[in-house]
Amino acid sequence: QVQLVESGGGLVQAGGSLRLSCAASGRTFSSYTMGWFRQAPGKERQFVAAIAGSTSNSYRADSVKDRFTISRDNAKNTVYLQMNSLKPEDTAVYYCAANPTLTIYTSPTRYNYWGQGTQVTVSS
Repeated sequence: QVQLVESGGGLVQAGGSLRLSCAASGRTFSSYTMGWFRQAPGKERQFVAAIAGSTSNSYRADSVKDRFTISRDNAKNTVYLQMNSLKPEDTAVYYCAANPTLTIYTSPTRYNYWGQGTQVTVSS
């Protein structure tokens, strides 16, 4: 069982930055692929970025690849999402998720564990 707790969300003006953190429980964090997803009101959950375990290979959605960076610190059991040049359309609840393999998936159905989410609001 893995428990995930996100933090770092908030209200920011367009063009600003935020860094989200996701702290995970458990001793095998480095064997999990970690993903970030977001969900805006009335919309489906959307893939943002993911990073594999020990290899730290990563992949980002086209909509964020020039602005967001995903990273992880296996010693701290934490994954981060650095978000720069934020836009109003980035407004959503951001979720951290874990998949117990080293494969990067973009479908939320592939992730077994989820955090409670953190709200990111970007004002224009």
